[in-house]
Amino acid sequence: MVTTFINGPDYEADAASSAAPDASLLDAYSNTVVNVAKKASPSVVQIKVRGQRRPGNVPGGTPPRRRQPDEGNGTGSGFVISTDGYLVTNNHVVAGAETITVALPDRDDLTATLVGRDPATDIAVLKVYADGLKAIRFADSKRLQVGQIAIALGNPYGFQYSLTAGVISALGRTLRSESGRLIDDVVQTDAALNPGNSGGPLLNSQGEVIGVNTAVILPAQGICFAVSSNLANLVVGKLITEGRVRRGYLGIAGQLINLTERIRQYNQLTARTGVMVASVEPDGVANNSDLRQGDIIVAYNDRPVTTVDDLHLLLTDATIGRPAQLTVLRNGRKQGVIVTPGELT
Repeated sequence: MVTTFINGPDYEADAASSAAPDASLLDAYSNTVVNVAKKASPSVVQIKVRGQRRPGNVPGGTPPRRRQPDEGNGTGSGFVISTDGYLVTNNHVVAGAETITVALPDRDDLTATLVGRDPATDIAVLKVYADGLKAIRFADSKRLQVGQIAIALGNPYGFQYSLTAGVISALGRTLRSESGRLIDDVVQTDAALNPGNSGGPLLNSQGEVIGVNTAVILPAQGICFAVSSNLANLVVGKLITEGRVRRGYLGIAGQLINLTERIRQYNQLTARTGVMVASVEPDGVANNSDLRQGDIIVAYNDRPVTTVDDLHLLLTDATIGRPAQLTVLRNGRKQGVIVTPGELT
């Protein structure tokens, strides 16, 4: 019988070589987070408001319809999107505020003016007048994938410039805004958000904005939400140019859904996703059409609809009151449904 022994030095060498890649990966992850913090933190601001404000102005707050307005101060977060002083935050951070003050890194506090706000998406735009501002840009949220790095910057509990990191947990969620309507295409992350993080950026590994942090579910841990960057960018542009967002709406809650290969081939579709009608509002315009819960929207007036963002982009003010044809999948088959968008108020 021959017995083979594994000597100490060789074993230790094997262990060291197997551990090295793990350490290297951890270092790479750490360096990514550090670099994002260095790049983006100069653009993240603390927002201080004073005056009559509705509760629920922080992630996890009790819905405002269940509590009374209160007098006092509040804080939130925001971020610079242009060097000439435009900032993005949440609507619920600044709604009802009499004065708004912005604290930037290594600067005196600045008075901000409200450019516009959109309760339907919980997005607001502020303006400050200062030189040398550093802006961060929006990324394309269509390219997000579950599992990729997500980094949140903000001012939880009034502490300036805190960072948390996690991953994208899910895409295509819906979240009810303070207006009572559902925000579609919400990004879910486990990057910890706390009171005061509202309005801060959710960032990718390149330091680009992939979402605007807006809410957490309490007492659950690790279930946090952000308005997708594509939706936020669309709304921000309207608020800056027009001061409000006038949009058509169908009165549905939409959810991103993957299309099976069999359904795609049968209906001669090239897109891999569509928008499923998760619910139809009882008083919405879609309730007066043949659109049904469970239908999968794949086109609007023959223009492809692959995400909820596509619908948002298509439902402009020009669509209000004009009949349109939706192409939907119902029971696996393609058919047309006529709807007339109303105006979202």
